[in-house]
Amino acid sequence: MGGVSAAALAADARLEELLRAAGSLVVAFSGGVDSSFLAWRAHRVLGARALAVTADSASLPRAQRALAEGLAASCGFAHRVIATGEVEDPRYARNDALRCYHCKTELFTHLIALADREGYAHVAYGLIVDDLADFRPGHRAAAEAGVLSPLAQAGLGKEDVRALSRAAGLPTADLPASPCLSSRVPYGTAVTPDVLARVERAEEALHALGFRELRVRHLGQAARVEIAAAEMERLDGPLREAVLRAVRAAGYTDAAIDPAGYRRGSLNAALRVLAPDAPLLDPV
Repeated sequence: MGGVSAAALAADARLEELLRAAGSLVVAFSGGVDSSFLAWRAHRVLGARALAVTADSASLPRAQRALAEGLAASCGFAHRVIATGEVEDPRYARNDALRCYHCKTELFTHLIALADREGYAHVAYGLIVDDLADFRPGHRAAAEAGVLSPLAQAGLGKEDVRALSRAAGLPTADLPASPCLSSRVPYGTAVTPDVLARVERAEEALHALGFRELRVRHLGQAARVEIAAAEMERLDGPLREAVLRAVRAAGYTDAAIDPAGYRRGSLNAALRVLAPDAPLLDPV
């Protein structure tokens, strides 16, 4: 495949072997780059023995759900949307360093129950090798629940997944990273549906202004806007004030643009990076 490295092709072959060995699979499918590739690949390998499932809650942007539904329809793979209640869980809502652990525990509880009811042998999610370099308590939840991470196990990283997705013609190949809305809320600040809705409104408004990769970091009544470095030059003119107006109109009394731009996982800066098989430690 043009544009795909030999290493990525070898990893993709390993992925196919892992999927065939799984036999049948429920895939946690958010509509992001990695889970989309996994859902598509599982469909190609397992056919009707693969089911992609999107967990819908206040932490999933409406645009993300629509993207997942559109991709499943265009690619022809089995897809279902289920409701999850992590935002109603006080352990999740208090938003400490274990938030993602509680989120993934809720997700996997639902997916494992679904798999058991309908005769699927395993549940899998879209962890990749790159994710293992960041603070990932959700990986612990997956390990405890026996959930598979075939992309990471096959040795696939983000650029591999993007290249393979591009070669397959998937529209998700070049999407920016798309973590849940709660990732915009600093640890220790309560996550509520109102907070998530405000963040979503602000980010939708900035996407409507033509920005592609960004985060609106919730800081109580204020917001910090992070724009990808490649798009920062657009802020040199009148668009800067339009950005600030849009964020205020979404419900923030004050807004500022971070001159450092968007950094992946910036709210994890104070947390210890864990090895994939390390015990989950308190953040430092």
